[in-house]
Amino acid sequence: MKTLVVLLGPTAVGKTELSLKLAEHLKSPIISADSRQLYSELKIGTAAPTPEQLARVKHYFIGTLHLTDYYSAAQYEQDALSEMERLFQEHDKLLMTGGSMMYIDAVIKGIDDIPTVDEETRQMVKEHFERDGLDVLAAELKMLDPEYYQIVDLKNHKRVVHALEICYMTGKTFTSFRKAEIKKRPFKILLIGLQRPREELFRRIGLRVDQMMADGLLEEVKSVQLYRELNALNTVGYKEILKYLDGEWPLDMAVEKIKRNTRIYAKKQMTWFKKNENIKWFNPDDSEAIIEYIDNN
Repeated sequence: MKTLVVLLGPTAVGKTELSLKLAEHLKSPIISADSRQLYSELKIGTAAPTPEQLARVKHYFIGTLHLTDYYSAAQYEQDALSEMERLFQEHDKLLMTGGSMMYIDAVIKGIDDIPTVDEETRQMVKEHFERDGLDVLAAELKMLDPEYYQIVDLKNHKRVVHALEICYMTGKTFTSFRKAEIKKRPFKILLIGLQRPREELFRRIGLRVDQMMADGLLEEVKSVQLYRELNALNTVGYKEILKYLDGEWPLDMAVEKIKRNTRIYAKKQMTWFKKNENIKWFNPDDSEAIIEYIDNN
């Protein structure tokens, strides 16, 4: 049976280098599951593979979109499965890697078939949010979909806004579309998680952020700041530098905030991944054990 090997883990744990080694061993291309590396304008702040790494192994879903292109986890599910169906004709094992929890879940579990919000509704709710604030929207959600109101993170405006968009557009509750059924895939899925001791991971995050700054993150953010309203730029690394460019923070403070917020994001990633009992965990430096595990499964 065909097998999809999924290499996952928190940011800065060491997925990229190990994925190249595993891809070469499996003679497989790399299917990226990173919601920000999709954008061609966001190379440095997303730690996208370098031109040398891209030349070493064929990658999919890296730099294929522009910032103004609309994309979603549901669209990724369709595109990734379609690409895999084609690639499995030539490969017995394929390698997917990334840290975007929703994108990985979209492939391994499937995503609920929630309608795409039309532009008119999206704009209406956006203006409603900007005018009246999150508390008012949360109160409306409580009235329109009390079941989802009970479980949603009410401080996460994107979740509240999206649920209201669906309620307004369809006349149904957001909950009615959330079936959470795991879809069967026509291939075996092997989940490999990477983890390091917390202090070591945090040290690597600090070094990575320093390297991003040295590589030109400030200039990259300057080049895309006209698109600051887009969701793609509501991302650690970009939103902090934008605060510096707006004169709200000194640069050294913005850099420290990037490090802090990246640590918080890494903890969120681990919390999400730890819910899945099918993941086999390894230290990224133990590549021989990982290769042995893949070969025997």
